[in-house]
Formats: sequence, C-alpha cells, structure tokens
Amino acid sequence: MDDYSIGTLFLVLFILFILSAFFSGSETALMALDRYRLRHMAHTGRRGAIQAQKLLETPDRLIGLILLGNNVVNILIAQLSAYIGYRLHGDIGIAVATFILIFVILIFAELTPKTLAALHAEKLALPAAIIYVPLLTVAYPFVWVVNLFANSLLRLFGVDVQGNPLTSLSHEELRTVVNDESTAISSEHQQMLLGVLDLEKVTVDDIMIPKHEIVALDLENDWEETLKQLKNIPYTRIPVCRGSIDNVIGFLHLRKLLINIIHKEIEREDLEQALREPYFIPEGTNLKKLLFELQDKKRRFSLVVDEFGDIQGLVTLEDLLEEIVGEFTNDPATYDVEIHPQQDGTFVVDGGTHIRDINKALNLKLHDDGPKTINGLILEQMESIPQPGTSVLIDGYPIEVVQTHKNAVRTAKISPRLSRREEAV
Repeated sequence: MDDYSIGTLFLVLFILFILSAFFSGSETALMALDRYRLRHMAHTGRRGAIQAQKLLETPDRLIGLILLGNNVVNILIAQLSAYIGYRLHGDIGIAVATFILIFVILIFAELTPKTLAALHAEKLALPAAIIYVPLLTVAYPFVWVVNLFANSLLRLFGVDVQGNPLTSLSHEELRTVVNDESTAISSEHQQMLLGVLDLEKVTVDDIMIPKHEIVALDLENDWEETLKQLKNIPYTRIPVCRGSIDNVIGFLHLRKLLINIIHKEIEREDLEQALREPYFIPEGTNLKKLLFELQDKKRRFSLVVDEFGDIQGLVTLEDLLEEIVGEFTNDPATYDVEIHPQQDGTFVVDGGTHIRDINKALNLKLHDDGPKTINGLILEQMESIPQPGTSVLIDGYPIEVVQTHKNAVRTAKISPRLSRREEAV
C-alpha cells in the first residue's frame, strides 16, 4: 500500500464514506417506508416498490445484509484512516486520525444520511432496493450464517422472527389515518369515510324515527279519509296498520297504486293485497349489520323492536345513508328543521331531536351513551319533569327548558359551552 499516493488513499477513503452513508441511510429509508403505500405502488408495477416489498418480507435478511456491508466498510475506513494518519504524522497521526474519524463517521456516515432518509424515505429506499436485491443474492451465504446465529439467539428469548411486519390496522387506527389525511382527502370524502367507519359504533336507536312520530295508514279509519290521506301523503312508502302502529300488517309502495288512488279506482282489499310484509330488526343493532340486512332482504324500511317484540321506531335506508354522506340538503349551512339558531348564539331544539344529530349539526360534545334525545338527557339529569325556565348544566353546556308538554320536554335552549372557570363559579 506504500506504493499508493496519499491522494489515491483519500479518494478510496471518500468512496468508503459514501458506501457507509449509503448503507446507513438506505436502512433508515427502507424501515421508514409506509408499508400500505408501498404495497399500492407495487400493485401499480413500480419496479423499486416491488423490490422493496420483496426485501421487507424477510427483514432479518435485509438488516443482516445492510449491517454486514456497513460493518465491513466501517472497518476498512478505520484501517485506512489509521494508515493515512501513520503515513502523514507517524504514531501521533494514528491518534489524531482516530479522533477525527469518530466525528466524521458520526456526522457524514450516520446522522446526516439517516436524517435525510427519514425525511425522504421513498426517494431513497426504492432505488436502494433495486441495488440490494442482486447484492443479497451474491452475499446470501454470508447473510445466512449471520442470521442463523442472530435468529437462534432471538428464539431463545421467545421472539418470532417470521412475524409479518404488515399488520392490519384497527378500527381506531383507521380513523386516525383518515383524520390525518386532511390534505390528501377532501373534507366531504373524509366525513364519508369516517361515517363508514362509524357504522359499527352507531346503532338503529341513534337514527330511528321514534314510535310516536311514525306516520302510518290505519285501515280501520273511514275509507274516504284513507284515500284522502293517500293522496296527500308526502312519502312513497308507508307502514300500514290496524288500530295502532303496534299492529303493523305491512308496507305500501304508493307508486304501484298511484293511478288507482288518483281515480279512486281502489278498494280496501286491493290495498291489502299490495302490501309487503313488514321487516323487523332488534334495537341495539349496529348500522353495519342493518345495511347488510336491508341489502340482503331488498328492503328500504325496517321496524325496530325491543326484547318483548314491541315496536320502538322506524329506520329507513335514507337515514342510514345520511350517516355516511350527511344530510340530503342543497345548502350545507342549514340546520335540521328541529334546530333553530338564535341571535344570541344559543340554539332552540325540539325535545325529540337526537343528541347525535345535535352534536353533528352544532359540533357539540353532549354524551349520547345513555338517552338518545335531548328530552331524555334532561330528564335523566334532573330525575323529574322540569318546569319551563328551569336550567341544567350538562357536559358543560347550560340547557334551559323552554316548553314542556305532559311528561316530556317539548323544546329546550342550548347555550355555548362554559369554560372550566365558569363551571366552577
């Protein structure tokens, strides 16, 4: 080596430093890759992504190859640096070279390339993967020996070295991913995705039309009155009962009899023959199951029943879809008809309005794990039927009872949430 000039030795040393930086940076870049994005790029046929995915399927071999190459290069750097120092200043040159080498390797071969790789993982990892695949083929015998000892040691501690690095995301992790992708996904699409993820958490109790609000056709009424109701009813489908909603006998699709109804060419028997059997679903059923049930049964309506078989409400496919796509309205700034904004910043709401709808419309945080309506929430808090003008603080929101009817709160006024200091006062 004495035959080589100092300039040549420094050039070799520089090349070794580049190789060391390559090994260090590429290791960080490959391990920092988003595995789901990588899988997507591999499916599109991108060569570097296919190679990177192949390497990451056996991370022990990849790490073994990188560490083998990096350690060999660093050892050569140390030997060559010591020799150059000796050539320049004798024994003291070795000490100086060692001191300088610690700083140079730390900055230029470790910290800088790894930081750069962490910031631009994809740009560095994919080209590196194309180099590593053939390199792993050549160096496989050495890597296999190294991994044999390393994996045997890990197995002694109960570590599964064959574990799949690409694990499935949990429900909450998916929500976090969707929430964090606000720049890549429009707010409308983001809310739709979150709505789909929430289908398992939301139940029919949260979206159903309460029993007392169901509009039904009673066959025991006078036939002329029934025909008049049929002409003026604003729905295309309607439940039909005898006496009360508790005795539903079917659902009527008005379009099938529209012409006959207009010309009064229909009898009670014709109407009964056009009915479709009612479909029931237990209360507490989540919306994901409901969606599949309606799809399987080719239904648009379902009656919600309790454990005793008593009807509790009616849920429609439209209500379910609104949980995903939002309210079917042309003006996104408008509130539901049961929520009325006031000039002083408060909101007057109907007592039967669902808490979930209030939270979504007004961006509030009223708890909805108990009663489903604002009336039920107030009654639960006060444990009595309140008088108009009574105020109660629920989850930090002052709520005033505006009007009551019989044994229920008919309307209430919700004020903005108080600060912690105001609540303490």
